Amino acid sequence: MSLTPETAERLSAEALVRAALEAYPAACLTCSFQAEDVVVLHMARQHRPDLPVLFLDTGYHFPETYAYRDRLAAAWNLNLINLTPPLSVAEQEARFGQLYRTDPDRCCRLRKVEPLVAGLEPYDLWLTGLRREQSPTRAGLKKLETHTLPSGKRIAKLSPLADWDWKTVWAYLEVHEIPHLPLYDQGYRSIGCAPCTSLPTDPTNPRSGRWGGRKLECGIHTFDREG
Repeated sequence: MSLTPETAERLSAEALVRAALEAYPAACLTCSFQAEDVVVLHMARQHRPDLPVLFLDTGYHFPETYAYRDRLAAAWNLNLINLTPPLSVAEQEARFGQLYRTDPDRCCRLRKVEPLVAGLEPYDLWLTGLRREQSPTRAGLKKLETHTLPSGKRIAKLSPLADWDWKTVWAYLEVHEIPHLPLYDQGYRSIGCAPCTSLPTDPTNPRSGRWGGRKLECGIHTFDREG
C-alpha cells in the first residue's frame, strides 16, 4: 500500500503506525515521555521493538520525567538515544545566563531544536505523539507531513494520534496497563522543561501552562514544513 497523506488520514492509529514502519525502514520516534508519545511508542514496539527513541535531554526536565524515562526504558528495553546540546546547563548559564527567563526562544533553539535536527539526520521517518486538540497551533496538523531539515534532507513526519482526544489517549494507557508520568497526577497536561512548565491557566488549552503563556511552541515542530 502506498502511504500518502490522504491514505494516512483514513487509517486508524495502529494501522498507520504499522504501514509507516513497513514503508520506511529508517524510522525513529521522538519521545518526551508524555502520554501521547508513550502511546505511539507502545504501538510501534509491536512491530519494531528496537525502534530508536530520541529523547531531547535539555538538562532542565523535571526529576520525575527523568525517573519515568529510566523506568520505562528499563522495563521495555528501549533503544533510547538521549540527544544533548553541546553546552551543559552550567556552561550555558555561565556564558549566557538563564536564557529560559531572558530569551526562551534562544534557549529552546540551543537545547531542543538544534540537537533534534541533527539527531533526525539518519532517518527517513519521524514518529510523534502530536494531536490537533493539544493547542491552537496544532489544529491544522496532518497525520503525514514532510519536513526539510537544515541540511536540505526531507523527512516524513507521522502523527498517528492527530485526531485523538485526551480521553482516548488516557483510555489507551489504561487498557494496556501502561504506567503514566506521575506529574499528570498533579494536574499538569503538557510537560516540558521544569522552569518553563506550570499548571494550565486555560482549561481548554493544555499548553497554556508552558513558557508562562508567552508562547505555545518550542520550535521543534515548526521548522520547515512542506505540508
